[in-house]
Amino acid sequence: MKHMNIIKLYQVLNITTLSRTTIYRLIADGKFPKQIKLSERSSGWVEQEVMDYLDKCIEKRAVTK
Repeated sequence: MKHMNIIKLYQVLNITTLSRTTIYRLIADGKFPKQIKLSERSSGWVEQEVMDYLDKCIEKRAVTK
């Protein structure tokens, strides 16, 4: 199994500059990586999945120019 970094919501907010509401809406729409349950009251995101999402946003920008 490869090493994965798990990041918390505040880090996702900081990295993406999206709002909490927008992130959860995008998750519901299947457009943003889902969080993983770490414990009963704790969730996190796989950092690479968040970075892949941003890479896709950059690729879309390049295509629409």
